[in-house]
Amino acid sequence: MGKIVYKRLKGSQSLRQRLLLSTLRSTAVLIEDIRADETWPGLRPHEVSFLRLLEKISDDCTVEINETGTKLKYKPGILMGGKHHVHDCGVSRAIGYFLEPLIVLGLFGKKPLSIRLKGITNDSRDPSVDTFRSAALPILKRFGVPSEGLELKIESRGAPPHGGGEVLLSVPIVKNSLLAVNWTDEGMVKRIRGFTFSTRVSSQFENTMIHAARGIFNRSLPDVHIFTDHRAGLQAGKSPGYGISLVAETTTGCFISVDTAVSYAQGGEEGAIEETDKKELMPPEEVGEQIASGLLGEIEQGGVVDSTHQGMLFLLCALCPPDVSSIRVGKLSPYGIETLKNIIDFLGVKFVFEPDQSTGTVKLTSQGCGLQNFSRKFS
Repeated sequence: MGKIVYKRLKGSQSLRQRLLLSTLRSTAVLIEDIRADETWPGLRPHEVSFLRLLEKISDDCTVEINETGTKLKYKPGILMGGKHHVHDCGVSRAIGYFLEPLIVLGLFGKKPLSIRLKGITNDSRDPSVDTFRSAALPILKRFGVPSEGLELKIESRGAPPHGGGEVLLSVPIVKNSLLAVNWTDEGMVKRIRGFTFSTRVSSQFENTMIHAARGIFNRSLPDVHIFTDHRAGLQAGKSPGYGISLVAETTTGCFISVDTAVSYAQGGEEGAIEETDKKELMPPEEVGEQIASGLLGEIEQGGVVDSTHQGMLFLLCALCPPDVSSIRVGKLSPYGIETLKNIIDFLGVKFVFEPDQSTGTVKLTSQGCGLQNFSRKFS
């Protein structure tokens, strides 16, 4: 065995994505100065949890963290995939934080991946599990990922601060590589679908959110169906909360999504709500109106995906064979811009930008790096 050459990086920004690209490219990384100057230096609990997750689905992967957590050495192994994995995501970030990289890594494993993830299913920071199911999974199908074996089941809900949710993710493998796409027509919105959820609060909160959201949509679109998902008992997790996830489907098969969740920072005994917390919460009517306006804003921006999924779209294009992929997005999100920088750094793939002044959208064209599923070839 030759000496391992580490790609040297600094800082905590894009840590999750750097580790994802490092794994796909089989590039060992040495990351220094991770929040070295902060009051609480080093890796955060969710970042350590993500590293443990990489260890679970890989063989011969090594992780070294120094005492202060400000220096990380990571050598990727072979992506094995496999069934019956279980991972506790903790409560510092939601399950959505782990889902995006996990779905992409699962495609390039030796065997199809099946994993149970425990933690927070819905919060206001990360994409909810509902959004992943209704908007992210259809994106994968565009790139030739088979529908069979691609599934996300929500077995129980979990709201902050204590979580208690569980989802079951299944990801098939790509036989050789992804397919390049020509996806530039977002079409017109033909229907809106959605889910509300409530845990350890009155189910009436959901009806209020739906009524408020429909009040905004019904002026312009009659085909609006929002389903309720009230959970009780063990399926309601450990904390009270409620929220809504909406998806607009277009005539060309694009899915534009938004979501939000409202939860109590602290609860009383057995999930009872303290009087002091009630003041901090946004009323369900306001939640419904705000999320409906948010979806209209995403639709107005244009593009074949919403701003949340730009990073995932760019990454899949970059992993395609060396054919030309063309896509159209609305205003570039900060996460999308960060993703483009990381793609150049790790994969050497550059995108050509063509801004369209009339629509305010941007057409991006790229030639993929041709990543193949080599994990299958290891016996």
